[in-house]
Amino acid sequence: MKTILKVDNLEKFYKNKGSLTKAVNHISFEVQEGEYLGIMGASGSGKTTLLNCISTVDHATAGHIYVNGKDVTDMKETALARFRREELGFIFQSFNLLDTLTGRDNIALALAILGEHPKKIDGKINKIAQELGIGEILEKYPYEMSGGQQQRVACARAIVTNPSLILADEPTGALDSRSAGMFLDSLGLLNEERHATILMVTHDAFTASHCKRILFMKDGRIFNELVRGADSRREFFDKIMQVVSLLGGDKGHAF
Repeated sequence: MKTILKVDNLEKFYKNKGSLTKAVNHISFEVQEGEYLGIMGASGSGKTTLLNCISTVDHATAGHIYVNGKDVTDMKETALARFRREELGFIFQSFNLLDTLTGRDNIALALAILGEHPKKIDGKINKIAQELGIGEILEKYPYEMSGGQQQRVACARAIVTNPSLILADEPTGALDSRSAGMFLDSLGLLNEERHATILMVTHDAFTASHCKRILFMKDGRIFNELVRGADSRREFFDKIMQVVSLLGGDKGHAF
């Protein structure tokens, strides 16, 4: 199986008035093609810093991050900009849709930036819209959509370019339980049918139960790991809650 992401002995330290904070402290792991990996941890555990380093928003203090065999920690800014466009898809808590563009145009923008031929753009948008069940809202503006609909449009924008890795940062944080469930079902469908490789940071056990594997972080290190295997999502949720109770983190939504 192909390794999409390799994090090798990663460190991220912050200095402040003589003190040293080890936000990410000697972390190593791999993500294989088609995996759906969740990263959990209480506030201050380092999970967001880790995601920021992987997404190249922040620079690691030491160690290496490889995406498709490319060492992103050694890339210059011009190469990084191209790498983000071509290799990564982003799903944020706040949707980050452009209010002056329709859903269709928000998705099309990601393809246009890559230089996709205009005649192919509509076909790709229609296909992903059908998969995510958003065909009826493509001509609407974000303010005309529900939060769940906006997040599914954002998901379509992230996946339509066929990125090597999708990074999701608390993607259900601004959604109610029903909308969160619909969005997570859509994300799971993309993982199953498109074999999309997903890395999701969340504090919510219900959200994490949709993943196939979870890394738990504490004090900048990996504290524990769970693999769903043949468990039902309810069984996996219960196991997640056991680890969360040890970590002292948030429980999030319940079944």
